Amino acid sequence: MMTARAWMTAAVVGLAAMSGGAQTARSQPAAVPPSAAAPQSAGGTDGAAPVAGTGGTDAVQAPAGATIVSHGIATFDTLRLPVDFTHLPYVNPDAPKGGEISEWASGGFDSYNPFTLKGRAAALSTIMLESLMTGTADEVGAAYCLLCETIEYPESRDWVLFTLREGVRFSDGTPLTAQDVLFSYEQLRDRGLSSYRAVLGQQVARAEVLDDRRIRFTFTPDYPRRDVIQQVGGIPVFSKADFQRGQRDLSESASEPFIGSGPYLFDAADIGRSVAWRRNPDYWGANLPINRGRYNFDRIRVEYFGDYETAFEAFKAGEYTFRNEASSIIWATRYDFPAMNAGWVVKAQLPSGEVANGQAWAINLRRPQFQDIRVRQAIGLMFNFEWANSTLFYGLYERIGSFWDNSELAATGTPPPEERAVLEPLAADLPPGVLTDPAAEPPVSGARQLDRPNLRKAAALLEQAGWTIPQGARDGLRRNADGQTLRVEILNESQTFDRVINPYVENLRAAGIDAVHSRVDDAQLESRRRSHQFDMINVQLGQDLIPGSGLQQYFGSASTNDVFNAMGLANPAVDRLISLVEGATTQADLTVRVRALDRALRSIHFWVPQWFKAMHTVAYWDQYAHPEVLPPYALGELDFWWFDADKAEKLKKAGALR
Repeated sequence: MMTARAWMTAAVVGLAAMSGGAQTARSQPAAVPPSAAAPQSAGGTDGAAPVAGTGGTDAVQAPAGATIVSHGIATFDTLRLPVDFTHLPYVNPDAPKGGEISEWASGGFDSYNPFTLKGRAAALSTIMLESLMTGTADEVGAAYCLLCETIEYPESRDWVLFTLREGVRFSDGTPLTAQDVLFSYEQLRDRGLSSYRAVLGQQVARAEVLDDRRIRFTFTPDYPRRDVIQQVGGIPVFSKADFQRGQRDLSESASEPFIGSGPYLFDAADIGRSVAWRRNPDYWGANLPINRGRYNFDRIRVEYFGDYETAFEAFKAGEYTFRNEASSIIWATRYDFPAMNAGWVVKAQLPSGEVANGQAWAINLRRPQFQDIRVRQAIGLMFNFEWANSTLFYGLYERIGSFWDNSELAATGTPPPEERAVLEPLAADLPPGVLTDPAAEPPVSGARQLDRPNLRKAAALLEQAGWTIPQGARDGLRRNADGQTLRVEILNESQTFDRVINPYVENLRAAGIDAVHSRVDDAQLESRRRSHQFDMINVQLGQDLIPGSGLQQYFGSASTNDVFNAMGLANPAVDRLISLVEGATTQADLTVRVRALDRALRSIHFWVPQWFKAMHTVAYWDQYAHPEVLPPYALGELDFWWFDADKAEKLKKAGALR
C-alpha cells in the first residue's frame, strides 16, 4: 500500500507517521528504522539519450509496444480519483492556514538523520522531504503523482518513466531535477539501511536520467511487478547540492536538518528537548489538488519528556496541545484536571480502520535458550491478558492474535484447501500442525493474575524442553543439564509499562523462569535494540492491507542483523511465503497467501502479542478542528486538521493558554 510517506514506517519520524497521514507503508521497504524518534501517540517521450545513469552507460531506447500514461497507479483496482480531481475527498479544501500544534516524544535526540542507526533523529526529521508519488488515507494500494506530473509504463510494468512537474523547487529556491531523484536513489541504494538496500537492489536494475524532468527506472527481470512502481515512486528526494555543499554522509549522524521540497522546513530546536518545524510560505506545491486542505498549521512543535507521567502533567499544564493517549489508566481515571473540567480540553474517541499495530514482546531467537519452541510457548502462556485488561486497562483493549488483526487478512481456524495448497510444499520447515491445527491464538486466561491451568501447561512444556527444577532447589528456578537458569530479561524504558511487566514477571517466575524486568533509559534501549542485546523487547509488527517487499525487513532471513527483524527470524518457509505474497497479482491470491504467511508466522511463537483498540483516543486543547468524517486509515492531526483562531482566542482570553 502506498501512503503519504511510503518510505517511512509506523513509528518513524515523518509527517504521515506522526499525523496518521495515511496507513503505514509496510508494503514498501522502510528506509528509516522503526526506533526513530516520533511523537507518541506510511508522459514524456522515449528515446532520448540519458544525461546520467546507474547500472549501465548505453543510451536507453524506447521499448516497443503501447504504454500507459497516467496521474497515478493502483495495485489491483482502478484509481478512485480522476486526473482532474480538485482535492482529496476527506479534507476540508477551504481549511484556514495558521496557528501551531504541539505534541510530545520520549527521550531525546542528537541527530537530524533518521536514515541511519547512528544517533537518534529528531521527531519529524523527514518532514521536508517529498517523493515522486504519494498515497491517500482512504484508498488502499493507490499512488498519485506528487513531484511527478505523469508516469509512463508498459502493461508489464518492466519499467517506469517519471516526468517531473515544472517549477518544483527545494526550500532554498533551487530547482528539483531528475538528477536529484537519481542521486537520492543512489544514496539510499548505497548508504541506506542494509535491509532497505537489499530490497531495493532486488527490485531495480538501473535508473537513468533522460533530461532535467525525466527519469526512468528499469526493474530486474525476475522480481514481481505488482508494487515496483509504487516503491521507486516513494523514494524520498534529497537535494544533491545540499549533500555536496554540506559533505553529508547518509550513513552518519547529522547535525543539520535536510533541505527538501516539502511543505515544512526547520524552524528551531533545543537539542534533546524540543524541535519545531514551520510551514514554508513559498512551498511550490501548495496549490496542487492533492495538497489542497492539507498542511494547515504554520508551526509544528514536538516537546521531549523523560517519562510518560511527566509528559501527561505537561499536557495538563498546556506545555503542548495534542495528545494521542496510549495509557488506559490515564484515559479512564486522570482526565479530570481543571482545564478539562473548564471545557478547555477536548477528549475524544475517533474511529480507526487501520490494521492493528502488532504490538508485542519479541523473543530474541538469537539467544540459545529460546531455540526450543516449547520454551517460547511457555513464556507466552504466562502473560494473562484477560486479567490485565480487566484490572489494569479498564476493558479498553482487545487481544492481538494476528499480524493482520482488524482486517480480512488474518488467518482463522484450520487452513482451508487453498491455504493448505500454499503451505504443503513448505510444511517441513514449519512447526508440526500448521496444516491441520487452527491458527495459533494467544492463550486465554482466567480472572486471577496467575492462571493455574496455563501455569501447568507452561510447566509441562518446560519439563519437556529439559528445563527442570532440581530437587531441593531453594530458589524454585528451572535449570538445564548444565545447571544454567532459564534467564529472561524484559527491557523497558517506560514507567507506565511497569504495572504491566511486573505482574508478568511474577507469573514467569512462578513457572520457574528466571525472569527480570530491567528498566533502562531511552538511549540504552535504543543501543541494545540495535545491537540485539536483549531477551524480550517491545515491538510493533503489524503489517498493512497490501503487504509486499517490506515483509522481507520484518520477517526475512536476510534481515536478521537489522533493527526491523527484532526477533532474528530466519526461516526458509517464511522467506518463500514472503516471495509468494510479493508475487500475488490479484486480491484473491494476495488474501490466500497472506493468510498462509500469517498462519506460518504465528506457528513459530516468536512473539507474545499484546493488545490494540480499533479507535484513536485523543485529547487536545480546544483550538483545533477536523473534517466531520475522518478517512479510515488516518487520524491526520498534522495532515488535514486545522487551527481554529476563534476557539484559540477564547482560550487565550480565559487565561487557559499563553
